[in-house]
Amino acid sequence: MRVAVFGLAALVALGAARAEAPLNSGGAAPAAVSVAPVFRSDRTAADQPIRLPGGDVEVVVSRYTIPPGAKLPVHKHPHPRYAYVEAGTLRVSSADGARSTLYRPGDFIVEMVDTWHFGAAEGAEAVKLLVIDQIPPGAGATVLRSTDKAQ
Repeated sequence: MRVAVFGLAALVALGAARAEAPLNSGGAAPAAVSVAPVFRSDRTAADQPIRLPGGDVEVVVSRYTIPPGAKLPVHKHPHPRYAYVEAGTLRVSSADGARSTLYRPGDFIVEMVDTWHFGAAEGAEAVKLLVIDQIPPGAGATVLRSTDKAQ
């Protein structure tokens, strides 16, 4: 009985040791996790402080593709919106002409809040954006100036 208990304990210990072993081939140590900051700011593209809507918010993540040469209509965002440029060249300009910024792949945009602006894809490549909105649940993220219709 004593041998059986010892044998069972040895099998359990061996199983636990194998369960803790890395799941990679060759028994090599797993690669270390690397974190490289991409962007940090407390201001929007219009130099406004970033303020989140009061109360509950939902996060909406979208992918945008803007064809070469396309110009977006004049619009504004009532709540914080962020975009990461994955491809192409995007020019964002305020509707009053006071600001114009060119964004390229790898750039991160903290969009203007409640400021009329528009974007245009420059160059021969489509602009691809990963867009993140923080909005009250069910709210629209974009208001068009011509129709005041939320999108």
